[in-house]
Amino acid sequence: MDSIFTSIKLDKNIPIPLYYQLKKQILTLIENAAIQKGGMLPPENELCEALNVSRPTIRQALSELVNEGYLNRYKGKGTFVSSPKVEERFLSKLETFNQEMKSKGLTPQTKVIGLEKFTGPHEANEKLGLPLDAPLIYLSRVRLADRVPLVYVETFLPYEPYQKLMEVDFTVNSLYQSLEEIYHVRVNRVRREIEAINARRKEAELLQIAKNKALILVKTLASSDDAPMPVEFSVARYRGDRNKFSVDILGYYYS
Repeated sequence: MDSIFTSIKLDKNIPIPLYYQLKKQILTLIENAAIQKGGMLPPENELCEALNVSRPTIRQALSELVNEGYLNRYKGKGTFVSSPKVEERFLSKLETFNQEMKSKGLTPQTKVIGLEKFTGPHEANEKLGLPLDAPLIYLSRVRLADRVPLVYVETFLPYEPYQKLMEVDFTVNSLYQSLEEIYHVRVNRVRREIEAINARRKEAELLQIAKNKALILVKTLASSDDAPMPVEFSVARYRGDRNKFSVDILGYYYS
């Protein structure tokens, strides 16, 4: 066994559960890069023997790390260290997906699943302030970073004022930049709603995860000072195991 794991010390004389001690020590090894991204952990039976603990103890520690996104389990192959989660700033800053990924040193990529004229009724019509039978542009994409799918996005825009967008290749062009270049409409404010959901079959296939895995659902309504009505409504489903979100809040606290 790798000497990294034999360095783990569990204390049976303190009131902290053994599985939790093991979990925290493995997590420290991961965060300190002592175990590299993609590195394989020893089999459970080897860990049991080396650490002198039961298999349920090992299994609970590893299962919690899997559920929290630090480890991946592959049937018949073993348990491996996950890639670090991508920290998304888009809750507090307006920038394109490509801009944000490049700023993190990641290579962005977009797969266009569909681009079509879509006729309601749909939630998007109501959000965009349109009649329920008004036509929409429907754009669906999977956004990737370093070839790993991070988010599946369904986007809706009013068709009549923005129909030239149907001619844009969104595998290489940004939606917001296209709006600004073609229509001189610059998105400068958004409203976002966030909730936790489980992946359905289609979403799981597109994001290359198991069905019912945790997703972060983000609904966005985008507006511009250059347009009288909201410009875009989108529904994004982020992989829970590969994304985390941070928000900076400024202000004063008064007791």
